[in-house]
Amino acid sequence: MKTFRKDFFWGGATAANQFEGAWNVDGKGPSVSDMCTNGTKDTPKRITATIEENTLYPSHEAIDFYHHYKEDIKLFADMGFNVFRFSIAWTRIFPTGMEQEPNEAGLAFYDNVIDECRKYNIEPLITISHYEMPYALVEKYNGWYGRECIELFERYCHAIFERYKDKVVYWLTFNEINSGTMPMGNVLSLGTVQGYT
Repeated sequence: MKTFRKDFFWGGATAANQFEGAWNVDGKGPSVSDMCTNGTKDTPKRITATIEENTLYPSHEAIDFYHHYKEDIKLFADMGFNVFRFSIAWTRIFPTGMEQEPNEAGLAFYDNVIDECRKYNIEPLITISHYEMPYALVEKYNGWYGRECIELFERYCHAIFERYKDKVVYWLTFNEINSGTMPMGNVLSLGTVQGYT
């Protein structure tokens, strides 16, 4: 029987907007995903221009990894993970995407997550953008349709590369970039909310 090579990565993958929660904690700004309501078989998801009362926004609480990352990562280790793919929320680092300096609380959170992974010999594999466009960039530039967002994304990348360059080896740029060609994927990946508010 064949076995996996010794350097085979065994792990799991997450997205900041789907599991972190704490959507407005420690200086984090709203992302497009934070403006996305839940949906049902009868009612589609919506991207809203403001947070509506009595409406469920799944990313706001999620599983609250933000406050439980230590116990969650221990569970990953107990499962035998040697890699953990997760994304960094752009809006934890640059709340509107337009700040000149990064949010230290956001950077520190990912330092802690990476260090906790390393404690258990789990390799961090970071996705730079996983449906996490700052909502302010949608309002000002219509997301990636505005070329101004390229320079702002580069600033975000530079900040996280500089901060974690000695801790992280493996990076992914965009999750499912091809989804930008599909209606809902276009909203989340590219940022445009035309027809979805």
